[in-house]
Amino acid sequence: MKSNHTVFLLVIIFLVTGCSKTPLSEEQKRDSGLIIGADVSWITEMEEYGYKFYNGNGEIKECITLLKDLGFNAIRLRVWVNPANGWCNKDDVLTKAKRANNQKMNIMLNFHYSDSWADPGKQNKPQAWSHLNINELASAVTNHTTEVLSLMKLNNIDIKWIQVGNETGNGMMWPDGMASSNMAGYALLNNAGYDAVKSVFPNATVIVHLQEGNRNDLYRWLFDGLKANGGKWDMIGMSLYPSVDDFEERVNELSNNINDMVLRYATPVMICETGMPWDSEEEAARYLKMLVNMCKTSAKEQCKGIFYWEPQSYNNWKGYTLGAFNLNGRPTKALTALTSGNQSNL
Repeated sequence: MKSNHTVFLLVIIFLVTGCSKTPLSEEQKRDSGLIIGADVSWITEMEEYGYKFYNGNGEIKECITLLKDLGFNAIRLRVWVNPANGWCNKDDVLTKAKRANNQKMNIMLNFHYSDSWADPGKQNKPQAWSHLNINELASAVTNHTTEVLSLMKLNNIDIKWIQVGNETGNGMMWPDGMASSNMAGYALLNNAGYDAVKSVFPNATVIVHLQEGNRNDLYRWLFDGLKANGGKWDMIGMSLYPSVDDFEERVNELSNNINDMVLRYATPVMICETGMPWDSEEEAARYLKMLVNMCKTSAKEQCKGIFYWEPQSYNNWKGYTLGAFNLNGRPTKALTALTSGNQSNL
């Protein structure tokens, strides 16, 4: 039997060593736990048109600061090549990235490789690239990606995740990079973006992002095709926009697809876009809680996080109604459900 003196010494050693643990750095804090993010690419344009944002007490807050207070730890920003009005060009992206960086939030950049929206219904080449062949397009992707990321690096902004294309379920920059007719061409363009990312931010995670995250057939087809053509990616990104009536079924399908992607390709997953009608906040709250629980119980815990798409849009901004702020510019309970436990004092 140990003496009382020995036991006393062991207790002291345990207490001292247990209390001397090195505190987490800001970077470690940002990287721990589930990523809860928001795409706020409209924010500077909304501000230009006089939109303001309020916390639950009705106090005006800068939007990214407000989201940080609510418990968000990441911001997603889209990048257009040469947009007609300037919004989401590299300088506008830099303005928003600086704000997120000042709030010590992780940043995802989403390259559309277009002058405007790229999505499942359209993947238009930038006007300045319209005459280029597939190899010249790959060079243009390399140069554009490198230029934007070098601007971020020059301003001491680290980029955590980078999408090479937006909702590329049938490739990008049609017709040259249309996956259904030229999977090899799509893989070439994808890899041009991937390699450009790694040349500037070697540790960044490169995401290939598809729509309809509940559709396992689409994901198997696209990623099998990429793999067969030497396509590169570090993470699979998914969108999911269920209705108020079918979100439980869609989440179950999404969960099955995520688990299959993780096991089939040994690849982690991020829900890069989601949203529900702002005026169905009870259903939206239940939906987002399901997503959070699903991510936490995903295969090998490889669903890394959730990004809400433009939650700050309100009062029928550009006709979009899937935000999560009410008509008075205050966040709905949907966002509280998404960030429960992560909020700071408002």
